[in-house]
Amino acid sequence: MRAVVSRVTRASVVVGDEVVGRIEEPGLLVLLGVTHTDDASVATRMAGKIHELRILRGEESLAGTGSPALVVSQFTLYGETAKGRRPSWSAAAPGAVAETLVDAVVTDLRSLGCRVETGRFAADMAVTSINDGPFTVIIDI
Repeated sequence: MRAVVSRVTRASVVVGDEVVGRIEEPGLLVLLGVTHTDDASVATRMAGKIHELRILRGEESLAGTGSPALVVSQFTLYGETAKGRRPSWSAAAPGAVAETLVDAVVTDLRSLGCRVETGRFAADMAVTSINDGPFTVIIDI
């Protein structure tokens, strides 16, 4: 499982004309990709890592501040670009597997007390964010 996590002052996801997820205060935007070897235990570890990651201002975490997260599925995080000019998506998990595990990360974050907004799985989403810093890290589990 791979996450690109950005500290943001606000972020939103729009599908068509509908805002499907939005945070309007400092928090984290999490772009989340799933690969074939991921399972529920990986999802739980990823949720814990995101929740405790100390990248908010003052080296704080979601756990310490109660700040929100916007989690957006993104299979393209597993795009392979070493050969040719067209990425290969073979390392990305199939949609049914990925959706279940993205949902598991969201559920686990919420069970830890995190306020979580989401995108819409497999939709054509427009993601907008105001990066704070900018400060972005990659988590691989």
